[in-house]
Amino acid sequence: MKKYYLLIALLCSSVVLFAQIDPALLRNTPTGQDGLKDTGALKMNMDAIYNRPFLQLGKLPVALGGYVEANYQYLKEKGISEGHQFQMRRMTLFVSSSIYKRIKFLSEIEFEDGTKEINIEFASVDFELSPLLNFRGGVVMNPIGAFNQNHDGPKWEFIDRPISATQMLPATWSNVGFGIFGKKYVKDWVYAYEAYFTNGFDDQIINNAEGKTFLPASKTNAERFEESFNGSPLFTGKVAVKNRKIGELGFSYMGGIYNKYQEDGLVLDKKRPVNVFAVDFNTTLPYSKTYINGEWAWVRVDVPDTYTEQYGRKQQGGFVDLVQPVIRKPMMGFEKAVLNVALRLEYVDWNKGSFKSTGGKIADDVFAFVPAISWRPTPQTVIRLNYRHNTQHDILGNPPSKMAGFQFGFSTYF
Repeated sequence: MKKYYLLIALLCSSVVLFAQIDPALLRNTPTGQDGLKDTGALKMNMDAIYNRPFLQLGKLPVALGGYVEANYQYLKEKGISEGHQFQMRRMTLFVSSSIYKRIKFLSEIEFEDGTKEINIEFASVDFELSPLLNFRGGVVMNPIGAFNQNHDGPKWEFIDRPISATQMLPATWSNVGFGIFGKKYVKDWVYAYEAYFTNGFDDQIINNAEGKTFLPASKTNAERFEESFNGSPLFTGKVAVKNRKIGELGFSYMGGIYNKYQEDGLVLDKKRPVNVFAVDFNTTLPYSKTYINGEWAWVRVDVPDTYTEQYGRKQQGGFVDLVQPVIRKPMMGFEKAVLNVALRLEYVDWNKGSFKSTGGKIADDVFAFVPAISWRPTPQTVIRLNYRHNTQHDILGNPPSKMAGFQFGFSTYF
């Protein structure tokens, strides 16, 4: 029995010694002006998964990181409010490891709304063969648009994620699969591509509680991480170009079969595709230093004729962010503090088209504008005040319902 007590005491001592380790042994990976990892090369949206601050213990090959965001909000819809709300939106943990010289692993685990949802956003091994040809396998983030890969809260001046990215598109959208990616640098230019085959959508995109075509409904299918719903892969590809002085432009596509068209060799239905096209752009104006970031996407779904017209066959939407630094100077003991004013404009048409019976326009859409003030005591931390105003029409185009209110919160890497 004394041996067991001795063993427990040794284990406890080890935990205490580890907890009291010299903080000097924990070091950040190199950072650039944006406060994130900087290798001296032009960073693109496809680099966002690794372009984060990590802490590394001595010379160990494992690095840790993460971010957290929380907020307060008071919103009214149709004159009715749920009152004062405090929210712990999410906490995300990163673990990165250099397995060998050109083999590395990164995982991203997200805890949403406390622990209401726990998701593996990313967990892949990269094999770096050459700048133009690299292999990635595991749980990958499908590179549709820009936000899905570049979604970290501390990078944004806005508390809510874009409507088009999270409710029309299913960000953050991850699947198990494999693919290749690469880059080519030519002076001030960089050209890049990504291409993946993964598991994909299921028939929940039209058979869901929302009562409309809704791609994010497939996120509730946790089995997509172990098997494909119908045996057909989802393809996602992107090409992008960036100039050091102009900005970045990306074109992406995601498509595949979403329905179960056969089972045990028996044909149940024809193959019904879902196709998504997206374009994204970001730049910083040279004199005013105004940052402009936008994304627009088009969704096409082959909806069965047995479904009513409230299930859209065509959807489109996007957002544009304008961020203007107004004060850059030491503030309250923070040497690189920045005060920004910002504005987000966003729009989604859930059902683009006309009624077959009347020829009238289907009006199922939402428009929102979000002015914001944000203060960054460091590049890795943002404190933000938003005013949100949504205007939403129903499918018949009746007078719109409106939602408005204030949000205040913070987000920071750690």
